[in-house]
Formats: sequence, C-alpha cells, structure tokens
Amino acid sequence: MADENHTLKLKPTASEPGRPGGLELRPEPRRPLLRLGGSFQSGQLATCFLFLPPALLLFTLFVILPILESGWYSFFNWNGYGRPQRWINLANYIQVLNDPIFGHSLLNNLYIVLVSAFIQLPVAMWIALLISDRTRNSLIFRAIFFVPYILADVVAGLIWKYLYDGDYGLVAMIYGWFGQRAPFVLARPGWAMAAILLVVVWKYFGFHMALFIAGRQGISSDVIESAKIDGASQWQVTRHVVLPMMRPVIVLALFFSILGSLQQFDMIYALTGGGPLNSSHSAVTYLYTFGIKRMRVGFGSALGVVLFIICVLVMIFYKRLFMRDRPAGGT
Repeated sequence: MADENHTLKLKPTASEPGRPGGLELRPEPRRPLLRLGGSFQSGQLATCFLFLPPALLLFTLFVILPILESGWYSFFNWNGYGRPQRWINLANYIQVLNDPIFGHSLLNNLYIVLVSAFIQLPVAMWIALLISDRTRNSLIFRAIFFVPYILADVVAGLIWKYLYDGDYGLVAMIYGWFGQRAPFVLARPGWAMAAILLVVVWKYFGFHMALFIAGRQGISSDVIESAKIDGASQWQVTRHVVLPMMRPVIVLALFFSILGSLQQFDMIYALTGGGPLNSSHSAVTYLYTFGIKRMRVGFGSALGVVLFIICVLVMIFYKRLFMRDRPAGGT
C-alpha cells in the first residue's frame, strides 16, 4: 500500500527476455508543497504579503485615522491647542448646515460641475474629434491646449488674477483701447464666480481633450470604415459609432470633473480668497477660511465630516447612475 507522500501510477514496462511486456504500478512522489490556486508557484501570494501591509499601514495612518479623529474633534469647541475638553454635541454640525455661506459654497461647486459637464466636456470632445489624427499639425494643437493643465493651480490663479486686474491687466488694456475704465471683475460679487468658471474651463480643457483623443484613437478604423461603406454620413458615424464606443471615457471624464469640483481650492484661493463678501467660496476654501484660518478646529472637523459624507453619497449615486453593469447587447 502506498504511503501518503506517494501515488500509484501505471507505467509501461519494456519487455525483457523471458518476461512479457505490460503495465506496472510504480509509486510517484508528490510535490512537497500544495498549491493554492497556483499562488505559491506564481509568487502572487508572496507579492501580496510583501506589498499589502505597507499600503494598509499608510492608508490607515493618513486616511482612516484622520477621518476618525475629525469625527471625534467635531463634537468639541476646540481651537487646536491642547486636548479638546468642551464637549458641545452636534452644535458644530448644526452651525454648518444652517450657515448660508456654506450653502452658497456648495452651489458654487455645483456651478463648476455644470460648466464642466455642459461646456468644457462637449467642447473638449469636439476639438478632440477634429485633431485626433497623428499629423504634425494636430500634435502642435494638442500641446497648445494641454499646456494650461501642466501649470499648478496656484500659478494659474495668480496669472489670471493679473489678467483680470482693472489697472494694469489684460482687461484694463482692452478697455483702454476704447477709452473706457476697466472694471475690477474679481471685486464684484456678481462677476467673481463667473471669472473663476472661465479659468476652470481654460485650465482643465486640455486634460479632458487628451482623454477624449485617447478614447478616439482606441476605436478601430475598421469599424468606422465599415459604417461608411454602409452609407453612414460623418455625423451618423460620430453619433452612432464613435460616441457610444467612447462612453467609458466620457463617464471617466465626467467623474474627474465632479471630483475636481469638490476638491477645488488652490485656484480659487489664489484668485479671490473666497471674496468678495464670501461670494466665491468653494466647499474647501470655506473649510480653510472658517475652520483652519480662524482656529476653529472643531468646527472645521465637523465641516470635513460633512464634506466626506457628501463626497461618498455623490460617488455612490454616480456609480449607480453611470457605472452600473449594462446588459449584454445593450446600447
């Protein structure tokens, strides 16, 4: 009887003089290590053990713990010095939700999303379809449109703050051609946010255009040629072939627009600092101005928790609306 480390297997034997050939049971040793789905042999499990603990440690230290600490500090009236002691229950959250400036800052974030979705992305798509070929002229146009995205947000904000200046900026120069005195656009509550939206479109237009160009070049030319052979016009090819096949890229670009609007801080703070009269705050500049800058860490922590919940809800809604599994054969 074979032991547990060996298996019996039939082996053909060569015929010998005086002994007919046939089959013989011979023990075959097993491999010493069991394979769990091929993990030991391929090294995948060892790779997980090597790289997963440091990643989990960093994620816990810089994401999980700060979120939990913010939730704890949000129940205190605390200025950031010493240990928080003045427990005030939900007073910080009530103040956040009842503050009209915070509501207006969320409205400004919504303006950025709407401008990105209905102006920036369609125009970026149109330009991408025009210059998606690999000619030298198209490469030059791509570089021109992509340069603003390379700039840091603070640099872009300072550049446009100079251009908007009513004394010596570009706006002042244009008004001077007609003998008029230029307005200070960033000092007017009705115009400051519109000026910021223009800078947002200018800054991130090239990024979305690059995404759409990559998506367009990923479509096989055979599919487009087949549609043209069937008699489809250029608009019909774009409408019924190109755009449906670029849907994952469009969904990704819109996701980046929403995520970027919720994180918008550097450029707005460099342009207006949230002014005039707190009319151009985003949610993050509001947090910095009324929480960090004024040494109200407990209030700022409550605001951070509220923004975290808003981001989670927005992403869940977005995933269910645009990123759910589509039925096979659906359009």
